Amino acid sequence: MKLYSVFLRKGCILADYLNPLREPIGDDWTPLEQIAATVFESIIHKAGWHFIWIRGACSRKGFGITQEDAIHRALVRAPRGGKRQFNAAVLNSVQVAMYPGFHIANVTLQPRNIQRHTSLETADSR
Repeated sequence: MKLYSVFLRKGCILADYLNPLREPIGDDWTPLEQIAATVFESIIHKAGWHFIWIRGACSRKGFGITQEDAIHRALVRAPRGGKRQFNAAVLNSVQVAMYPGFHIANVTLQPRNIQRHTSLETADSR
C-alpha cells in the first residue's frame, strides 16, 4: 500500500462519471491503489464536487506474521477509529516494527468526505 492512497467507504457516492476500480479491504472499505490522493482530489474538483478534510486522524495497530499481514490488519481497523462519520480517507503513514516471529504495523488515515456541497452541514453526498 502506497502512502497517500485513497480509501472509499462501501456505498460512497461519487459524481456520475467517476467509477474507479474498487477492490475491498475488510467489510466496509476499498483502497484506490492506482490513484494518489492529489490526483483523486483534482478529479473530484473537476466534477464540481468536494474532497473535504475532517479533523482527527484515525490510527490503529495490526499484528501479523508478515509485514503485509500486519499492515492489512491495521488498515482494516484504522477507519473504525474515527469519531465522525466519513466516506473517504487518505493513508498518511505506515510504520512497521519487526520482532522475532511477528510484525506490528501502525497506520494513520486522515478522514475525508466526498460530497457535492462545501460544508458538512449540507453534506448531501448526492
